[in-house]
Amino acid sequence: MTTPATPVFLDLAAVSLYIFFAFFAGLVYYLIREGRREGFPLVAELPDRLGVATLHGSPEMPAPKVFRLHYPEGATIVQGVRPERDVDAQLSPDYPYPGTAFVPTGDAMQDGVGPAAYADRADTPDLAFDDNKPKIVPLRAAPGWHIAHEDPDPRGKSVITLDGVVAGTVVDLWVDRSEYILRYVETEIPGGRRVLVPIFLCTFTDEGTARVISVTAAQFAAAPGIARPEQITLLEEDRISGYFGGGHFYATPERSESYL
Repeated sequence: MTTPATPVFLDLAAVSLYIFFAFFAGLVYYLIREGRREGFPLVAELPDRLGVATLHGSPEMPAPKVFRLHYPEGATIVQGVRPERDVDAQLSPDYPYPGTAFVPTGDAMQDGVGPAAYADRADTPDLAFDDNKPKIVPLRAAPGWHIAHEDPDPRGKSVITLDGVVAGTVVDLWVDRSEYILRYVETEIPGGRRVLVPIFLCTFTDEGTARVISVTAAQFAAAPGIARPEQITLLEEDRISGYFGGGHFYATPERSESYL
């Protein structure tokens, strides 16, 4: 005896739910995989002790991204091509087990480690989008830019450091032509050398005198410099910012100790 075929009903709500489940699972997989662009492959802190140098894990590493640059036209950068800074000689583990703190082996501010660390960025200047010229320049090289008349002008005034010593004299200010803000204070120290200080690490009196409490006068004089008098590169920016920022932790022994 034959029986009629069982009818098949299409439940749109169930199908929509299954499609959402599939999409969500794929999204989670994609985000986990993309998240591995930062911090992977894992490098063991003490490879000799663990017997493992790198850990790739699962899912697999995504293909390197290729970033197209605005200038020069057609130029690209492939993710992961530039090697990271090797600071093994500047740091040593406090204890012989994974997860321990690393302590500087020398002058942390000069070596650029810990709070004074900097990234190994390109040794080329950051360019403005409209004219492809360096966007951070001193006011003397930026026609049409000036200090607002209602603001104090620190040029010609002293720079006082953490130890209360006059470290030098402000000779110019560096402006970001793209962001319309001041970035650096250019100071001439005894001997004629010039040092750039991030302006956000300076405080100014009503008379224009600058105070930099992140470093001492001796450390101020030893700050990283720039290769060209009217141009600063991305690498130089990171080194200078890391140096003066790291002074808030390394300038004096007391700063790196706990309060309790």
